Amino acid sequence: MIRVLLYTDQPVLAKGFAAIMSGVAEFDLVGVCYASAMLAETLASAKPELALIDLNEEITLETLADVRRRAPDVRLILWVRAIPLELAYQTIRLGVHGILRKTLSPDVMIKCLQRVAAGEYWFEEALGARLDEAEVVPLSRREAQLVNLLAHGYKNKEIAYALGISEGTIKVYLSKLYRKLGVKDRYELALYGLRSGNLTQLGFAHPSQPRRGPQAAVKSPVLVLDRTGSGRMG
Repeated sequence: MIRVLLYTDQPVLAKGFAAIMSGVAEFDLVGVCYASAMLAETLASAKPELALIDLNEEITLETLADVRRRAPDVRLILWVRAIPLELAYQTIRLGVHGILRKTLSPDVMIKCLQRVAAGEYWFEEALGARLDEAEVVPLSRREAQLVNLLAHGYKNKEIAYALGISEGTIKVYLSKLYRKLGVKDRYELALYGLRSGNLTQLGFAHPSQPRRGPQAAVKSPVLVLDRTGSGRMG
């Protein structure tokens, strides 16, 4: 049987989901988690194959990153009413295997669970088309490094330090990248980095660390993009 765990903060929703699961022989609902702070721990101990996560304001990118660290083998499906495109990009980068709308029928829900359990990914056609609509433009090695650092929340001064060039040169690069990629600001450039799938574990020294050359390891943070700045790290 396929072991499934549900996260939601709504007991009525959990009861309805349990009723659906009871009618499908191949699924075993091993538990319901009602507290987002306990989600990673619950998944690590229950060891389900699938986790259906009711996407509410308690589920942050940091929560999902913690789940991936502590329960890396669990396949994650977000259960949503709607999801902004940029958030979809970020959750997919964190290892989400499916995004399922709550307005779909129980039959479609079961099909989604079956497909993801079988090793497939589930994104509705409309969302999949939006994820694929942006053309990926080839970047030079230096441009890719800059986008990578920017998307991880680094400021111009920090990027300049990591790449060993001046802040003025960084500004020139950014201006050229805006024109080249058709984006208007740092936020959109960071989103381009996310959806292009080329972000990597950082290998640059941070200004607060002793500089040991280009391979100095920096732990990749959880990225939370916002329109008021270049991004913040959770």
